Amino acid sequence: MTFRTSGPFPPLILDDVRGAQKMLSGVARTTGMEGSRHLSSLVGAPVHFKCENLQRTGSFKLRGAYVRIAGLSPVERASGVVAASAGNHAQGVALASSLLGVRSTVFMPVGAPLPKVAATREYGAEVRLHGHVVDETLAAAQEYAEETGAVFIHPFDHPDIIAGQGTVGLEILEQCPEVRTIVVGVGGGGLAAGIAVAVKALRPDVRIVGVQAAGAAAFPPSLSAGHPVALDSVQTMADGIKVGRPGDLTFPLVQELVDEVRTVSEDELSSALLLCLERAKMVVEPAGASPVAALLSDPGSFRGPVVAVLSGGNVDPLLMQRILTHGMVAAGRYLSLRLRLTDRPGALAALLATLTVADANVLDIQHVRTDPRLGLTEAEVELHLETKGPAHCDEVASELRAAGYLVRI
Repeated sequence: MTFRTSGPFPPLILDDVRGAQKMLSGVARTTGMEGSRHLSSLVGAPVHFKCENLQRTGSFKLRGAYVRIAGLSPVERASGVVAASAGNHAQGVALASSLLGVRSTVFMPVGAPLPKVAATREYGAEVRLHGHVVDETLAAAQEYAEETGAVFIHPFDHPDIIAGQGTVGLEILEQCPEVRTIVVGVGGGGLAAGIAVAVKALRPDVRIVGVQAAGAAAFPPSLSAGHPVALDSVQTMADGIKVGRPGDLTFPLVQELVDEVRTVSEDELSSALLLCLERAKMVVEPAGASPVAALLSDPGSFRGPVVAVLSGGNVDPLLMQRILTHGMVAAGRYLSLRLRLTDRPGALAALLATLTVADANVLDIQHVRTDPRLGLTEAEVELHLETKGPAHCDEVASELRAAGYLVRI
C-alpha cells in the first residue's frame, strides 16, 4: 500500500518502514508493552503502554535520526550533520551520529534544561546555545548548514525520519496483534505519520487517534483548512509536541491516515503525568503523557484494546516538581482555604486538632493578626492542605464548618 507525500519525495510505503526496522536492529531497543489496570477499568477494555520513554536517549527520536543519518552518502557524512532541538531530537541526533561516526552540531535554545544540554554533549554532539525560542534556534541551525555544508536533520519532516518513527507501529502490531486503537501524541506529526503508514497498511481497521496540547494544537485548524496552518503562538508545558505548524510532508499523511486529532489541557497533562508516576511507576514527560491525558478525559470513547504511546521520558527535575504540584492540584489533592478564629491561647491548636480528625496533612499555614480588616479579638489563618482527593476536600471543609469555623475556599 502506498501513501501520498508532498514535495520532491517519493511516496512512503510499508517497505520503507520495514527497511528502517532492519536498519535499527541492534541500535534501537524494542521497547516493552505494559498494561494499565487503572486505565483498563476506566476504558472498559485492555489498555497498554508502549514504553518509548525507556528507549535509548529516553524517547523515540533515536529511531528516525539514525535512519536519516545512516542514509547519507559518504560525501554528506564527511560534511557532518546539524540539528536544532530543545531536547529529544537533539539527543537522538547526537547518539545516532556518534554510532555512525558522523560529526554532529546541535543548536539548542539558551533556556534549554541543563540535563538535556548535558546529555546531548555526552552523546557526542557539539552543542551551541542560540536563541530563546525554538524558531530562532532552528534558523541558526539552517544558517549553519548553508555556511558549512553540514546536512540539516529535520526533527520530523523527512521520509527517513517518518519511516524510522514508523517502526514503533510495527512493534505495536507484533506485541499487541489484537489492538483496535492506538493513541499517540502529535507535534510536527512525524511519529503519528510513521505509525499510521505502518499500521494502516497492515491493519486498516485499527483506529489511530492523535493528541495535541490545546495551547499548541496546529493540526485541527490545518485539517479544517486542508493545508498546514501556522499558529500565532504556542504555549504548553509539553515541549516535545510544542510545534506551531505541521510539516509539509507529515500533514498529508496525518490527513489521510490518522482517524482523529484531539486536544488536551495543561491540567489534563499534569494529571496524566501524575498517574503515570503513581500508578504505572513510569517517568514520562508531558508530551509522552498526552495519550494518557486523552484517555482520562474521555475514557468511554475508545475501542479496546488500546495502546497509548509513551513517547518520551526526558523531563527536567525542576519542571517535574512543578508539574507534579500542578497535577495534584488538578486531581483535587490540594486544598487551600482561609478561616477566622478567636485570637486566644489554644485556638490554633484546636484548629489543628480538627484537621487531624479530618485526616488532612498541613503543608503550609499562615497566622495573621495584624490585618486592619480583622476585629480586635480575631485572627485569620490561611491553610494549604494535602488531601486524598476531591471527596476528601469536601469532607475536610465540612468538618471545619461543623466545628464552628467560617471557611472560605
